[in-house]
Amino acid sequence: MDDSNYIEPPAVLPEIEEATRRLEFDMGSDYQTGVLLRTLAASKPGGRFLELGTGTGLATAWILDGMDQDSRLITVDIDPACLEVAKRHLGKDGRVDFRQGDGADEMNALQGSRFDLIFADAWAGKFWDFRKAVDLLNKGGIYVIDDLLPAPPWPPDHAPKVDALLERVQSHPALTSFRLSWSTGLVVAVKG
Repeated sequence: MDDSNYIEPPAVLPEIEEATRRLEFDMGSDYQTGVLLRTLAASKPGGRFLELGTGTGLATAWILDGMDQDSRLITVDIDPACLEVAKRHLGKDGRVDFRQGDGADEMNALQGSRFDLIFADAWAGKFWDFRKAVDLLNKGGIYVIDDLLPAPPWPPDHAPKVDALLERVQSHPALTSFRLSWSTGLVVAVKG
């Protein structure tokens, strides 16, 4: 089945994609991941969302597209050039709070906060500080990670890291999860 005919991207996405190409940033989320994030965001009216790894704002645009007016998103990235692209195209939306810095530091600063959806698109919250990310989830909160299928830029030692992460997710007593061998390889987990 070709699902590309049924994907309506956020209106701002072509502009972000062009800026992303000019920046030569090649780690942005694809449309399939975006559609999933938009749908999950829409399932949490008035929700609080956290994105670890803004990049140029490709996934951010999809999350915002699914959010209602009462929802809020915090998104963090360590790369100021990438974050500037996201801010330039999405910064007028008052529902989003852009933060520049390390995702692990941001999770430390957010301890005690709770989120309805966390998209871990950076090493922090995915390969590092996984338990901190899970602790930040509300009961019923959704945890999404991507980039889990082998890809050409993977270094030889990366596959064991992915396997260890998948084991941590599957064995975590508070999470119910499933894997998708779709898009770039995703895991979706819900905190019980």
